[in-house]
Amino acid sequence: MMNNILTNGVAVALCLVGFTFNGCDSNTDQGKSFDEAAPEDVTMVEDDHGHDHPSEGPHHGSLIELGKEAYHAELVHDEKSGSVTIYILDSGATKNVPVKAESVLINAKHDGKGQQFTLTAAREANDPEGQSSRFSTQDKALGELLEEHDTDARLVLEIEGKSYSGKIPAHDHDHKHAH
Repeated sequence: MMNNILTNGVAVALCLVGFTFNGCDSNTDQGKSFDEAAPEDVTMVEDDHGHDHPSEGPHHGSLIELGKEAYHAELVHDEKSGSVTIYILDSGATKNVPVKAESVLINAKHDGKGQQFTLTAAREANDPEGQSSRFSTQDKALGELLEEHDTDARLVLEIEGKSYSGKIPAHDHDHKHAH
């Protein structure tokens, strides 16, 4: 028993000596803020998720983040026809991703009133049978709601058995639309 006490005592003493010498090194970043100590790391932290993606989708629409950028969706609103189209995209927001779904939902809230809109599958030519990377609706009410600056809207869908929900960005009146 006396042997264990001595062994533990020696281990504690060695740890204290190690902390003392490491703590006294005048070249450490001790006392500096995170910004001063590692500015290159701060850049990565401030970058959304450590990787870049385009500011708009390949169809020139607004991007919607899904599952901490596991996927993206792209919303394209054609003001002329009133159609709203959602494209499901990969994590880099550059390529279409076909999913097994017949529809996706947009839940919109404006002036305290909630509405739900269903966008049905509209397969692209190269989407596999039974899958779609494009979903659309001709419901002009959705397009009008999305134009309102105080509308809170979310895209809801399922990809490979997992539910995803992404906030639809507020409408940018300077953004170019399909015509």
